[in-house]
Amino acid sequence: MEIQRFVTGRRPDGSSVVDAHGPVDPVVLRALPGLEFFRIWGADGGSRVGSGAEEPVFEPYFPGTDGGFRFVLVTWPPDSAQAQHEPSAGDPAELLGEVERVFPGMLAAIAPDPAGRHATDTVDLVVILQGELWLELEDGTEAHLTPGSCVVQRGTRHAWHNRGDGPALAACVFLGAEPATG
Repeated sequence: MEIQRFVTGRRPDGSSVVDAHGPVDPVVLRALPGLEFFRIWGADGGSRVGSGAEEPVFEPYFPGTDGGFRFVLVTWPPDSAQAQHEPSAGDPAELLGEVERVFPGMLAAIAPDPAGRHATDTVDLVVILQGELWLELEDGTEAHLTPGSCVVQRGTRHAWHNRGDGPALAACVFLGAEPATG
């Protein structure tokens, strides 16, 4: 599927216009083989209705608590295909450095446990568009997600698995949120 982005705005007279449009190329990382990230749009300090084609903000990868957001699409290969997608040979520090350069702050924010579960200080709105994903929570509870499934992930420890036969595509909006206390 070719991912296209259309960004609207306003002309000086206030009427609507498509400010920018075109294909969005996937971002792939050697440390996360088989995954594709499509950066659609992001802003910090909240979004504003305006004119002109502003540039999207993706640094840091996850938004802060200032009203920022990130909108990305992510493709996961099937778990059964992971053997084909072994991490590139090389220095582990170099591979992690690539992640930090491309997606600043992602690794620090995620801090996965040994089972790959992670939590972020965000509310994540996720819609499964294609394929199947399994959402695993900290206590081992799993939810099987199919196209049309919507997840509101509220900062809990979780992991994503693709146990299906083909790739899974999800639209994700990350909203910056205050961390839970206690």
